[in-house]
Amino acid sequence: MSQDPKRTPPAHAPADPTLADQVGAKATRKLKARRSGTPGVWFGLGMMGLIGWSVAVPTLLGAALGLWLDQRYPGGRSWTLALLAAGLAVGCLNAWHWVAREDQAMHDEREDADV
Repeated sequence: MSQDPKRTPPAHAPADPTLADQVGAKATRKLKARRSGTPGVWFGLGMMGLIGWSVAVPTLLGAALGLWLDQRYPGGRSWTLALLAAGLAVGCLNAWHWVAREDQAMHDEREDADV
């Protein structure tokens, strides 16, 4: 039996991309980076500030609530210290979650550029 000349081979990507495919993907990534521009120093400082505030605000709120509880209900335990630590933990978890989400978005963007 002979093969039908009108029949096309299946359209799937080869296991190993060719050199031309790799060069094309890198060129596309570079062009996209040029269009979007690189974030400047102010962008980085802003991100550090945002992360800092996401830790500082819950910590200060915990300390303030603890001071209020200690003044209202004096006792052997320090609500200030306990709620300060709890606020710090919540702030750190909040910052970690935000940074992980941004990292995942960057990786997803990079994978989209590779395809």
